[in-house]
Amino acid sequence: MTAREHGGSDVRWDFSSCANAAGPCPMALAALRAADPARHADPDSCSVREALAALHGVAPTRVLIACSASEFIQRFTAISGRLWPGAVRVPRHAYGDYAAAALAWGREPVHDDEEAAVTLRWFADPSSPLGQDEAPPPHPGACPGVLDAVYAPLRLSGHTAWTQEASDAVFVLHSPNKALGLPGLRGAYAIAPRTTNDDLTACLHALAAAAPSWPLSAQADAVLRCWARPDTQAWLRQSRATLAAWKTELQTQLAARGFVCRASVTPHFVVQPPRPLSPAALRAHGVAVRDAASFGLSGCWRVSAQPPEAQRALLRAVDA
Repeated sequence: MTAREHGGSDVRWDFSSCANAAGPCPMALAALRAADPARHADPDSCSVREALAALHGVAPTRVLIACSASEFIQRFTAISGRLWPGAVRVPRHAYGDYAAAALAWGREPVHDDEEAAVTLRWFADPSSPLGQDEAPPPHPGACPGVLDAVYAPLRLSGHTAWTQEASDAVFVLHSPNKALGLPGLRGAYAIAPRTTNDDLTACLHALAAAAPSWPLSAQADAVLRCWARPDTQAWLRQSRATLAAWKTELQTQLAARGFVCRASVTPHFVVQPPRPLSPAALRAHGVAVRDAASFGLSGCWRVSAQPPEAQRALLRAVDA
């Protein structure tokens, strides 16, 4: 079984999560409380797909519902591997589920700087752990591609290089739970490419056939519909200003202690302590950071912007 590197409730101050620390979103919480778990959600997620289609300006037929982003990564890797066997391109520093899914389905994960032909390409903009931009490929239609846009709603600066044309050529994966400050909630969706051909039609049919029944709980159904509402999006815009201020303060305090803070466009970023310091040592002080070794960044942490009280706890632990 693959080890999970973060999450859980064993610490009070969790800098290891990339969830919106200005949340939870009050509208989403209200939608959660109003959901009726005694009834099945719509198995076809019709109202959810219509709401999400309106949010993104696409046809509802292009909205694919998933239990979670990780579930879609596994399902898409399996289906695309059956249709187009071969290696999978993953970013050099990236979310581990891309490579884990490739290995689980007998596909080799490779990086851009490695000489190998691939039949599936994963992109992330912004990325994790670095929180940096990733440009689209010059020829996005060369093989199936998926753009992981989970952290796009939490972009604090800059603009994506992915034009509408580039985004329309790939599957675009969304999982609003992080942006809403509700990482414990599952539920995700992807926007299918705009252009339809025989290969894409076969892929869409296979993805639908492999999808679980009732992929969304009543709570996830309610929150995804809430995600598409204007008041929820307005709250998200306001939260980004709060996160930007918290991020600046955290980076300033860590830099004053000799940490090297890598640039990012998100509330999360990678830091390198001035001397070796195990994340496990911080847990004794009730503080969690993400060890970035699993991302190929040995000796570094991924941290996220958190409220002032949490920052004081982290700095006390570091100083100790």
